[in-house]
Amino acid sequence: MNIRRVRFDHPDAVTLNDEVQAEYQLRYGGDGDATALDTTDFDPPRGAYLIAYDELDRPVATGGWRSQDLNDEGNENGDAELKRMYVVAHMRGRGLARRMLAALEEDARTAGRIRMVLETGSKQPEAVTLYTSSGYEPCAKFGYYRFHEESLCFAKKL
Repeated sequence: MNIRRVRFDHPDAVTLNDEVQAEYQLRYGGDGDATALDTTDFDPPRGAYLIAYDELDRPVATGGWRSQDLNDEGNENGDAELKRMYVVAHMRGRGLARRMLAALEEDARTAGRIRMVLETGSKQPEAVTLYTSSGYEPCAKFGYYRFHEESLCFAKKL
């Protein structure tokens, strides 16, 4: 797996983001994740967006983090918020998400962030398993979906 830093508006990032949005629509209904994201949210040094490519140079996994500090949505100073973790369906079960998560954590740590936070949903049990087995613990809800019953939030010190 070859992990590359790209901008959030890179064509491969747009394609994978469309795929993850379609999966959210299937699992939760509606139009997918309505959390506001801007391309610049993932620009260094306040964020990163990564894509993993297979041996044929096809994009197969993605994820990003963006800096968050104390705000009215429940974030704390020094937070790095994990966003758009996704592995294409035919590549799941091969450890790609775990490798992507580790790369994002290291990048955020190097950038001076002190806590990685994420929001997922109750209809994504495989995501919950990945995060809890990687040292994430439930935390106070934050972000756009903090008042939704299906929202689950986790944090890990970096």
